[in-house]
Formats: sequence, C-alpha cells, structure tokens
Amino acid sequence: MRNVRQGRPARVTISDVGEAAGVSASTVSRVLNGTAKVDPALAARVHDAVRELGYRPNAAAQGLARGEKGTIGVLVPNLANPYFPDVLKAVSAVARTHGRRVMVMESNDDPSIEHDLVEDLMRSCDGVLLCSSRMDRSDLAVLSARDHPLVLLDRIVPGIAAPAVSADFFGGMMLICGHLAQLGHTRVAYLSGPEVSWANAERIRALEAAKAFGLSVTILPCGSSSRHGYEAAAGVAGTGATALTTYNDLVALGAVTRMRELGVRVPEELSVVGFDDIELDHVAHTSLTTVSVPRGQLGKQAAEMLESLMTEGHDGEPVYLSMELHVRESTAPPVQNG
Repeated sequence: MRNVRQGRPARVTISDVGEAAGVSASTVSRVLNGTAKVDPALAARVHDAVRELGYRPNAAAQGLARGEKGTIGVLVPNLANPYFPDVLKAVSAVARTHGRRVMVMESNDDPSIEHDLVEDLMRSCDGVLLCSSRMDRSDLAVLSARDHPLVLLDRIVPGIAAPAVSADFFGGMMLICGHLAQLGHTRVAYLSGPEVSWANAERIRALEAAKAFGLSVTILPCGSSSRHGYEAAAGVAGTGATALTTYNDLVALGAVTRMRELGVRVPEELSVVGFDDIELDHVAHTSLTTVSVPRGQLGKQAAEMLESLMTEGHDGEPVYLSMELHVRESTAPPVQNG
C-alpha cells in the first residue's frame, strides 16, 4: 500500500518504478530518457511498471538527461506593443504541451542589440523564436547558419536557412487599398513604420502596387507608436490626401486624436485606416477600419515549427497567414475626388 500524506497518495517516484520492475532507478532513467541501449525485456518491464503505477516523468529532468534545457526563447521588439500578447500566449501553450518553459526578452525596438540577445537566448534555450526582427540580413544569416534551431515570425528572408511564418502584410495593405479605391479615394497618405522593418517594407510594396487601383500615395515618415502618429498627423494636410493609412492601429489612433484637435473630421473629411486590429481599452478603437491576422494562430504555427525543428530537424517553405479587412466607421467616400 502506498504511503499517504494528509489523506492523499504520495507521488510515485522513479525508485518506486524500479522496485516494481525489479531494476535499478538508473535503469528506469535510461529507459525513459532513451540515453542508452537497454535490454528489450527490461525496458518492457519498466514501461509496464510506469503504466501500472501511473508514474509521470519530470519533463525538465528528462530534457536535462538528453542535454536539453527544456526552454525555448522568444525575442520581441517591444513587450508594450499590444500586438504580441496573443502571440506569446499561443507560443506558451504549445511549449507547455511539450513540457517546455518559455523565456521572453525584448530589444526595446533597438535592432542593434538583437544579435547579442539572440546569442544569449541560444546559450540558454533549446530553440529561439525571433519575432518581427529588424536586424541586418547579414547578422541574421550568421545566426541562422549556426547549429541551433531558429524560427522567424513576421519576417521572411529569402536565402536564410530558418523556417518562417508571417502575416501577409502585402496582402493586408492591398485589401486596404482596394477598400479605399472602391470608396472613390484617389489620393492617399501613408504614415510609415520603422525604416528597417520588413513588415513596413511589405506595406510600402503593396502601396506601390496599388497604382493599379488608380491610387496616388504619399509616404510620410512616422514610426510605430501613438505618439509618432500624433506628431506626424499634421503633415497629412499638405499632401491633399482624402484618406490616410498607417503602419498600425496605434499610429492611426494617435493620428485621429491630432486630426480632431486640428478640426479635421474623420471620416467626413479624412478617412483613416489602421493595421493589426489590436485590442485596446479605447473608444476610438471600436470605430477604426483596419486589417487583422489571427495572432493566436500565428504564434501557434511558429511554436510548432520550432518544436518540429528541435525534435525532428524539419524545415519547410515560408508560411503566410492571410489578413482580414474590418470595415468600421473611420472610412467613407471622399467629399470630392482629387
């Protein structure tokens, strides 16, 4: 009869399994960890004892026995950006099902330190998920060439030996351009994101392609925060644009705030479109036309890619997740074209 503590069965130990199977605890460990060849008959007795006793191996301990750390690392540009919580939650859920922990670091929107941070994560973790990286392609090539599992999220780099999954930012911006063209807009301004951002470059590539819709686009330097949107909004007036599209929802909300202060009515005088459909406790968010990607699915696929790479070495073609347009109250036909 098992020992009980406070009316509950004591946890079954590896020694209990060994005693039931008639082998040493070290033999049980070798069988369960797969770290050495064990006589098949002994292995069968160990597995029978595990099932009979309901023994649950410690995943972290098993990983250490195989030379693993039981942890995956995730690097994001900014933890304050509301785009990432859903991604991180999904990554954590996948990692948990595989008995792994998650270590999260941020670069504070500084591409110059990303390389060093990834190196730190590689030393501490079995695999690394690099989100929205803005480091130079050459640095990324050096990291991906190392014998260490690395997966890119929201950046696709041809020729880089690392699996990748991303939102289809090009497709998302094309949806926006199509929507504005259908409303009758012909002159559009874009508040651009960080210059080194691949996601921003994809948006700009779509805006250039949108000339096929009859759109004339003016690109204005901005950034990725609501403060950046607020500060850059005044420059929109000089472009003659009847519609404004932005790097993300934060920029859009900052721009809307400034436009209202300047007496510009949204959407009567200026249509405004965001990007990402982030969740904010902000009244303006509920009325903002924007595009979104299922961020939970994005994180899930990236984490599963990393797990496959760590355990089986499987690689594959880049994966793009389609974005969806959400038409709300911040867009309308222009008062007059041109």
